[in-house]
Amino acid sequence: MRLVFPSLLLALTVSASQATHSPHASCTLTAAGSGKDDSPAFISAMQSCSTVVVPTGTTLNISTRLNTTGLSNKHLSLQGTMRFNPNIPYWSANGFPFTFQTQITFWILGGTNIVVDGGGTLDGAGQAWYDAFASNSSLLRPITLTLFQATTMINSPEWFNFVNEGKNVTFNNVTFTAASTSSNGASNTDGWDIYRSDQVTIKNSVINNGDDCVSFKPNTTNTVVSNLNCTPLPTVFLQLTSASSLGQFPGVFDIVENCDSYWDQVTLFSLMSNAQNGARIKAFAGSGKGSGSVKNIVFSGFIESAVDNPVVIDQCYMTDAADCTAFPSNVVINNVTFNMISGTSTGKTVASLECSPDSRCSNILVENFSLKPPSGTATYACQNVNLTGNAASLFPACTVT
Repeated sequence: MRLVFPSLLLALTVSASQATHSPHASCTLTAAGSGKDDSPAFISAMQSCSTVVVPTGTTLNISTRLNTTGLSNKHLSLQGTMRFNPNIPYWSANGFPFTFQTQITFWILGGTNIVVDGGGTLDGAGQAWYDAFASNSSLLRPITLTLFQATTMINSPEWFNFVNEGKNVTFNNVTFTAASTSSNGASNTDGWDIYRSDQVTIKNSVINNGDDCVSFKPNTTNTVVSNLNCTPLPTVFLQLTSASSLGQFPGVFDIVENCDSYWDQVTLFSLMSNAQNGARIKAFAGSGKGSGSVKNIVFSGFIESAVDNPVVIDQCYMTDAADCTAFPSNVVINNVTFNMISGTSTGKTVASLECSPDSRCSNILVENFSLKPPSGTATYACQNVNLTGNAASLFPACTVT
């Protein structure tokens, strides 16, 4: 995975082999070379210097995990590259663990008033991971960067960014690219996964990856996503923005509230014939699942091309029909807007809003749809929901279960 941060601030001006800095100084990092680990010098600089610079032309070899939490008033100017050494046995055993969906991460970054910029690159060296995962689907693959209680990125082994328990976090003008050079795809390389976080802004960025562009995980609130260009690579699946993995775990109440996704230009080019989902809300059903609430969500200004499912509500996610009927989803969805959704699908159905019975979905507004299938007339489907808005007439009478 490769992450590029055109407007992230990252300043490291210390040698990885020798760090000469005083408190509050600006430090510049250079690589130790010869395969030596630059992680200790990087951590030391982040703890001691107010500004850390990784200069253009410098590649830091990150061979051990990075814990840079508890920081305050820091500026990281990443102009060069930080490459995470693909030592699979080390990272599988030593990546920082997160119990949510059994994830690990190379790097946790947290604190207050932290700026990362500089136009440099975080390189997750993902190809080794893509190939290893193809023969071992239980392999734990690290997230490149986790913002915890708290750029160009390339070839992330797993998610690019995990925002965990963060507040007032902004991503601006960032580029993510995950590309496999073998027949093994760059799977699960989400751009952003936001979890238990508030007031997150993601804007003006480009994502070329193998999975979600942005995924609102449980307990994401007051989040705005705007002006992204999400382009899936060939033979991969993508969803633009998703309220996802809700009601998955028993005894847990999940919320996603006050999240807006505005795209001036979100284009899935015609060669991306396997793009899977556009604007989607998905929730688990079945026995032994949790519960939750999704409300005050806006999807607006999506331009989609050759997307399998341009508009989706799915309250029977990864659950067989019989189990859904016996145990409907306990996630309540309220006050959701789909507005100005245009483009093409790969099949006849361009919008499917399938809710669980007993008013699990309410106040669903559909406005200004202009969606076309490859040929013929578009099909719209809905279940257990009353739709309003000028696009409601495109849907037939919704089925009731």
